[in-house]
Amino acid sequence: MKVVTLSFIAIMFSVAMVSQAFAHTTVQVDPYEIEVGWGIEPPVVGIRNDFVFSISEPAETPGLKVGVKNAFKNLEATAKFGGVTKVLDIGSDPRPGHYFSHVIPTKTGSFSIHLKGEINGIAIDVDIPVEDVESTAVLDFPPSSGSSSNQDFVSLKNKVNEIQRDVINLKTNQNDSGSSGNSGYDFAILGLSIASIAIILAVIALVKRK
Repeated sequence: MKVVTLSFIAIMFSVAMVSQAFAHTTVQVDPYEIEVGWGIEPPVVGIRNDFVFSISEPAETPGLKVGVKNAFKNLEATAKFGGVTKVLDIGSDPRPGHYFSHVIPTKTGSFSIHLKGEINGIAIDVDIPVEDVESTAVLDFPPSSGSSSNQDFVSLKNKVNEIQRDVINLKTNQNDSGSSGNSGYDFAILGLSIASIAIILAVIALVKRK
């Protein structure tokens, strides 16, 4: 019974390890194996995370690998999101060959890491995609499917109130000064703005009722 239990635990542990590393991307730049991914998966926008790196090379014993120390001595890592880039500060994990860089992803979407430089004389110039960053909805419990539309609704309502206050102030200033100037044009623009936002609010309200 103990053997069966231990075997089951071993299998579950192996599955867990495979799932954990599944979203990491591994590239081979002989003789080095470079693995890049997120420290916490799935990566979620606005939540602190890490880009993690594992760099290894064949050990003297066939079939085994060892971590490469000081791999980033002459190697630069750059995070890329669309046309935006950032050179990363790399920290060393206590485990040989493991490295990390703290980050708070601020947008959902696709990220990649560009490694350029050299490791012990071997030139490295490779782009490595990592798992897409997701919205907080992936972690929400209980699910708040209407949270996004609610935020939009509140934001638009606040904008309407702001424009209405501008109209009141404009009318007050006109009455106090007794001048007309371009006030008619200003009122027309403000009126159109209010009408446009009111239409958007109405559409959101209809969608929420469905």
